Amino acid sequence: MTKVERNIHKIDATDKTVGRLATNIATILRGKNKPEFQPHLDLGDIVEVYNIGSLKFTGKKLDQKKYFSYSGYLGGLKTKKISEILSDNPGDVLRRAVREMLPDNKLRVAMLKRLIIK
Repeated sequence: MTKVERNIHKIDATDKTVGRLATNIATILRGKNKPEFQPHLDLGDIVEVYNIGSLKFTGKKLDQKKYFSYSGYLGGLKTKKISEILSDNPGDVLRRAVREMLPDNKLRVAMLKRLIIK
């Protein structure tokens, strides 16, 4: 097995939309920007994101977009607006967006550990 060389990418999040920033982060975490990319290997780099509190949201997303969590029981559906999550932990919005853009397999947990939000 070859040694994987991981570089550190520092990204400034000021005035960037969440979706476009998340796609760039997901491609770097997965390693698709490298010529030796293979879908079954984890060859991605480390990503550090700064100034997460100054993300840009277009339209009425702060009022209308909701995140859902379901406990599995009857009546166990909980909803939160994106503005509530931003006030509690602004990095959680970006982490959720990046998580859904990564493949749903055993490699996703290791890829998300390399996402550092400051």
